[in-house]
Amino acid sequence: MVDRGPYAYWVILASFFVALVLAVLPMPEWLAWGRPEWVALVLIYWVIALPQRVGMFTALLLGVTLDVAEGAVMGQNAFALVAVALLALLLYQRLRVFSMWQQSAVVFVLTGINQMICQWVQNLEGAGAQTLFFLLPAVTSALLWPVVLHSLRGIRRHYRVS
Repeated sequence: MVDRGPYAYWVILASFFVALVLAVLPMPEWLAWGRPEWVALVLIYWVIALPQRVGMFTALLLGVTLDVAEGAVMGQNAFALVAVALLALLLYQRLRVFSMWQQSAVVFVLTGINQMICQWVQNLEGAGAQTLFFLLPAVTSALLWPVVLHSLRGIRRHYRVS
């Protein structure tokens, strides 16, 4: 029997909680445009690391929680995060062997898809951005991917989450 550590689920839940807090933390307007997609980053990490534990259902629950926390249209973030989780699940074996910069490029694409889905829903309600600045969080998320990866990997190994 594999020792999964007594804190396995709590560590995953705590990391998602921290990501949700970082996602709704108040920031100045000029800085908010570049806010990384923390929830998507943490979700991508856990899908790559533990695809048997974290998947599309987790993404759906996270998305609905993020919709409520942000006051967004119900289902906007849920739909976007489920799409990101599905793509990450399809690519997780490849992503594990990619170099750090290749992984960052894939994270840029995945968070860009997340942003484009959210932008599409916002355009349907008439509140979408008029420029491509809505993709700036995908750039900052890709740049922060190495930090998120090494931090969560260290936490996962310390608490023996498997």
